[in-house]
Amino acid sequence: MTSTRPTITPKGLLEGAVLLLPLLPGLIVYGLAFGAAAAHRGVSLTEAIALSGIVYAGAAQMVSLEVWRETWTPGSVLTVALITATVNARFVLMGASLQPWLRGTPPLTAGSWLFFLVDANWLIASRYREGGGRDFGVFLGAGLLSWVLWIAATIPGHMAGTLVTEPRRYALDLVMPIFFAAMAVPLWRGVKASGRPWAVAGAVALAASLVAPGYAFIVAGALAGALTAALTEPDLE
Repeated sequence: MTSTRPTITPKGLLEGAVLLLPLLPGLIVYGLAFGAAAAHRGVSLTEAIALSGIVYAGAAQMVSLEVWRETWTPGSVLTVALITATVNARFVLMGASLQPWLRGTPPLTAGSWLFFLVDANWLIASRYREGGGRDFGVFLGAGLLSWVLWIAATIPGHMAGTLVTEPRRYALDLVMPIFFAAMAVPLWRGVKASGRPWAVAGAVALAASLVAPGYAFIVAGALAGALTAALTEPDLE
């Protein structure tokens, strides 16, 4: 009986790493930005490296810095968990889209592979599979290289951040807004597909920021945008 488990070969791993190369400059800049931002929030180098190595989710790591506390309470931990879950909710659907590729793989093994799931290697692997490719090594190769470089870039970013005592003077306080703006650009699919959900998310987030304390506006905006997209998607041609 022929196994239905995905194929993983050294050639596929190498191909995935090569396909990631055009994205490396942006990845490294994001890693440097996170390291610098972490330093300015009082996060130690060890903690920053651990975040990049264990959490391995750029957007969620950036957001978590906004609510980072020197002294943690159950409430602050819950806040970080909720915001992180909201920011990373897209990975539920992205992981589900890989399920046909992982059919026949033990859940624990599949879960360990999906640890390396990020936007970049998901996009690379999806395009590769749509083109008829079947080697899951492409996904893993791109993900592993991304993970290593993300951790590596965090270190010099943090070191540089500790040397700058006045981040506003060098506009480093704009790192996170610029980061999220850059992340949003590739997701734009035109006014018809993206305009309405983005507008609703922005309006709800703005309104929530005026009436609700803390970072509830992030959750409110994300949920409003997702609900709008879900309700209007059938109307798209």
